[in-house]
Amino acid sequence: MNTKYFDLINQTYYFPQDEFKLNKDNLLFHNIDLMKIVEQYGTPLKFTYLPQISNNINRAKGWFRKAMEKNKYEGKYYYCYCTKSSHFEFVMNEAFKNNIHIETSSAFDINIVENLLENGKINKSTYVICNGFKRDQYITNIARLINNGHKNAIPIIDNYEELDLLQAEIKGKFKIGIRIAAEEEPKFEFYTSRLGIGYKNIVNFYKKQIQENKNLELKMLHFFINTGINDNAYYWNELVKCIKVYIALKKECPTLDGLNIGGGFPIKNSLAFEYDYQYMIDEIINQIKIACDEAEVDVPNIFTEFGSFTVGESGGAIYQVLYQKQQNDREKWNMIDSSFITTLPDTWAINKRFIMLAVNRWNDQYERVLLGGMTCDSDDYYNSEQNMNAIYLPKYNKEKPLYIGFFNTGAYQETIGGYGGLHHCLIPQPKHILIDRDENGILATEVFSEQQSSEDVLKILGYAKK
Repeated sequence: MNTKYFDLINQTYYFPQDEFKLNKDNLLFHNIDLMKIVEQYGTPLKFTYLPQISNNINRAKGWFRKAMEKNKYEGKYYYCYCTKSSHFEFVMNEAFKNNIHIETSSAFDINIVENLLENGKINKSTYVICNGFKRDQYITNIARLINNGHKNAIPIIDNYEELDLLQAEIKGKFKIGIRIAAEEEPKFEFYTSRLGIGYKNIVNFYKKQIQENKNLELKMLHFFINTGINDNAYYWNELVKCIKVYIALKKECPTLDGLNIGGGFPIKNSLAFEYDYQYMIDEIINQIKIACDEAEVDVPNIFTEFGSFTVGESGGAIYQVLYQKQQNDREKWNMIDSSFITTLPDTWAINKRFIMLAVNRWNDQYERVLLGGMTCDSDDYYNSEQNMNAIYLPKYNKEKPLYIGFFNTGAYQETIGGYGGLHHCLIPQPKHILIDRDENGILATEVFSEQQSSEDVLKILGYAKK
């Protein structure tokens, strides 16, 4: 009978896959033996596999290059990293090995940009796309960056007042973009995004406040759909509306030559994940070219702002199953040695799904379980798997420790979870390690941060000795 955990995975999905393979009883992730990592560093454990950041950047660059060649598209492509997905220096250092650009969303992002410039990670030709609602400090920081000679810093106008605020602090002429306030999917609780300026108002806004202003050079129209880049009628309809606005604006504004289609590429959240990235990019480039050719305007340079796609698939978390609680005839709770609420907050906040697999004991029999975290909150559990409430793992055996991994967790979880701060029930932040390979493919690991100590937490709470 096929009752082993391996049999279950093998029969349910195509397995092995590019990043997931087996070494006898243990799971390999990008050919990393995760049990060796566990034996060296213990659990709970967060990790970042740095080469995957560069891998995904170069995959996207290749897809856009092929699409532009196929469609004889004469514009250029600029890959920007959306910093809010993960601000860590180790992420930036890896990402900017690949000749990319940067997108910011708040004041402190500009301080990071200045640090990257100072350390030679980026240069004055790097595009800095400044998105977001701009409070005073953000305005001041953007102005400082531009006044110090970074001419490729482009603040994206989010509301009518921002133009005056920027002009009051920036000396001389500078580039700007305008963000379109996209219409959201019907299932949303609101119809139009709170970010940006309405479709119908953009051309008039340009004519009234930008066209005759010698200090302003409009270079970019920005467009982003909250639900991401998906092959459905809603996305294609919004893209067509965006292209129409670009064409109308381009006819009034010769300096406009950039179309920013934002981010929104999905990342793998299941072994059954399917998404044709090349087809989607081909079709986006094709739609833009057809519309511009018909209108007899030059095609724009294309900018993207991929965040989760850049860093998400580099991250993971490993936990030990500490104990099993049989709460009734049907429900067995496997209790992990940390908390889902604090370490993978999206599982709790938005029911986000990640790839979850056993790290060891693949040749043991499996059972159906529920996964619970250590906090005393009833919402600290994970059930977002393929079969919803059904999670299958090797049978619990207190004599044979079981470890489980959550994969592609590299975007947003640390910032939303409050990295370095207080966590629900004072569950400590796990150790975080970095995994890299040298030019010969030899694996190297290092500790980025140790597990939070009681001293760390008490200091935050004000109990530290004076």
